[in-house]
Amino acid sequence: MPVRVTDHASVLLAPNPGPMTLDGTRSYVLAAPGARTRVVVDPGPDDVAHLSALADGPRVELVLVTHRHADHTAGAARFAELTGAPVRAADPVHCHPAGGGPLGGSAHGGTAEPLHGGEVLRAAGLRIEVVATPGHTADSLSFRLPDDGPRGSVLTGDTILGRGTTVISAPDGSLSDYLTSLDALEAFGAATVLPAHGPHLDDLSAVVRAYREHRLGRLAEVRAALAAARLAGDPVTDRLVEQVTAVVYGAVAPGVLPAARQSVRAQLRYLAERA
Repeated sequence: MPVRVTDHASVLLAPNPGPMTLDGTRSYVLAAPGARTRVVVDPGPDDVAHLSALADGPRVELVLVTHRHADHTAGAARFAELTGAPVRAADPVHCHPAGGGPLGGSAHGGTAEPLHGGEVLRAAGLRIEVVATPGHTADSLSFRLPDDGPRGSVLTGDTILGRGTTVISAPDGSLSDYLTSLDALEAFGAATVLPAHGPHLDDLSAVVRAYREHRLGRLAEVRAALAAARLAGDPVTDRLVEQVTAVVYGAVAPGVLPAARQSVRAQLRYLAERA
């Protein structure tokens, strides 16, 4: 059963813990007090028990997806079939019409249009603002609930986590985009952070500042590693990524090394673009 975390948001934790998902993917259920319908954000993995628990209760009016990764989207088509609700995402591949099926319609009727930054949705008695926050992936979105408590709340997907830091994910992650997205999120002030992994946090602007400081610190370490090995200006090859990862992320657990390599590649590309 979903657990309430703010006035307008409850969370149901998916049973998929791991090095990249922390304690599991958090599927959010959104509704204003007294609303007769609900909005679900990130149905999560294709786990029948999890999806059935999410579907249990008042009618699901709309399903939203923060980004393309399977721990957020694999259960989306099945969930559309269970609930009859359309699924909307930035990437049309992950949009499903009411009743399930691919984008473009089904026997159940209704299509699900891709989401765009700046769009304002009204569902389950809520105003939901769609915020483009690319960087972790090119299609990453956040969802702002401006009326959720005195400071509002923001569902940040994997752009900001409740614990640890975010991977700039291959092949379409971008450090430049990510830093710009942090700027956009910081403008929402002390809103409650509702991340897709890890616990909710109290002050979005403070979390953003810590994230930016960490990211720029890692970037400085990458620069130092390049300078020490006299590799600055070299093409971004797999060999260079391995060399820099060994220096900058040498102490991380083996299970997160692939993520570290992705972030190093993104940092090297960022530096190369500015050389």
